[in-house]
Amino acid sequence: LLQDAHNSSVLNNDVQGAFLQSGEVVGLSHPVEIQFWHDMVLDDTNATCVFWQPGASADSTGSWSRAGCKTTHGEGTVTCHCNHLTYFAVLLDPDATVSPVQLALLTHISNIGCSLSAAATFCILLLRCFSRTPCSPLSGRQRLRDNTTRIHMHLLAALLLLNTAFLLSTPLATSTEGLCQVAAALLHASLLCALAWMAAEAFHLNLLVVKVYNIYVRQYLLKLCLFAWGLPTLAVVAVFIFRRETYGYYSIHTSEGYQNMTILLSARCWLTSWPAHYATLLYASLILLFNTVVLGRVVAILRRTQQPKWQARKDWVTVLGLTCLLGTTWGLVFFHFGILLVAQLYLFTILNSLQG
Repeated sequence: LLQDAHNSSVLNNDVQGAFLQSGEVVGLSHPVEIQFWHDMVLDDTNATCVFWQPGASADSTGSWSRAGCKTTHGEGTVTCHCNHLTYFAVLLDPDATVSPVQLALLTHISNIGCSLSAAATFCILLLRCFSRTPCSPLSGRQRLRDNTTRIHMHLLAALLLLNTAFLLSTPLATSTEGLCQVAAALLHASLLCALAWMAAEAFHLNLLVVKVYNIYVRQYLLKLCLFAWGLPTLAVVAVFIFRRETYGYYSIHTSEGYQNMTILLSARCWLTSWPAHYATLLYASLILLFNTVVLGRVVAILRRTQQPKWQARKDWVTVLGLTCLLGTTWGLVFFHFGILLVAQLYLFTILNSLQG
């Protein structure tokens, strides 16, 4: 009776009603607050405050409506702010949740992919150390091309650090609080550095391919290192010193059948502050936007170039490689909703865990 057209369920099967005997109460200037307690992982994408709107005729039982209600999420609570009195509940969206089996599979894929990436990046960095060639004086475009391999190595080092920190974040979640905070800060810093080096790759690609004249940047590689290693590390260290509670124990739960029961899927050391989550997402958004623009300009240049078919095919394979190199697959995070949720999670996990 209380399900909607999308077969959504009610949180904890709990419906709360509030009325006044004097008559109907609507259009309140100060909304009433109705609080629902739970032990699930919920947010605005999968839990919404609703009220029951009776049917207009005897043939209609009624339906849930969101009109006049706003939803806020706290730790273990959902608070509904509504400008009227009636029956209230929190509606769960079945399309915005993932089953425990799927979450466990995604966790295994992440661990396997990150392990392979860490091994691959470590081997390449090791081979690079044993195959160093003496540098000769170069100028202009040649110097930029000579820096390409070095920038690749810095990106690989950042990915190695990111994968290692990710793999360590789970076992360290059972350690002391201080050690878990250090592990979370390391994971955060390595993620920011890896994204910054992807932006450095895009900037370097822009100089090599898009610019048609010789470019000389004084202390070029040093400036890239200060941007990609220095700024993210400085930001994380500042947060760790002044707001250490931003880092800590982060648990991932899933609910089965929307009952008042949760399954602890995994725990790791990560961000515990939502403002820090949003700031990181904004940072990643700006970098991915810049990288996508550069990649689009490169593709446009390749389309205008008249080349034999074999060379064109080689160029398009290069573009696919650049898509991974510039981290554009991380943009899949913005499709984390609705019917795209499960497919997005699998694509995001497989592509990005294997990026190294």
